[in-house]
Amino acid sequence: MQARMKNPAFVLPDGIKGIGTLFKAISEGGLPQELQEIVGLRASQINGCGACVHGHNENLVKAGTSTERIAAVAAWRDAPFFTDAERAALALTESVTRLADRSTESVPDALWDEVADHFDERELSALILVIGVTNLFNRINTTIKEPAGTTWG
Repeated sequence: MQARMKNPAFVLPDGIKGIGTLFKAISEGGLPQELQEIVGLRASQINGCGACVHGHNENLVKAGTSTERIAAVAAWRDAPFFTDAERAALALTESVTRLADRSTESVPDALWDEVADHFDERELSALILVIGVTNLFNRINTTIKEPAGTTWG
């Protein structure tokens, strides 16, 4: 499969600059890289973004994450491989990613309180930005039909 077009973030040079700035900010938030990848994987699974699922999976494998843990991300509620903090982050990821599926507020206070129990303000900021940037890339990639395994740049 071939993409419909070059990634818009690279067509418009200021796009990739802005995204780069967001990634720099995320890295300053102190959120563990493995958690960033797990959250990105879950959002990408929900959104059906093959390119992003592939990329997050590949990054997790390179980082030494177990195959059992990676495979269980889609069923994290029923899997024994995740900490309470990771579960809170995954619940937030699902809530924020599935905005259109909710008839109530997007992030209920009880969920927010649970997440805030595990992460400080900087880590929460990084987590929210990771979820948002992942959803941005999911939408770009599914629109242009970016194939899995694509190297950008």
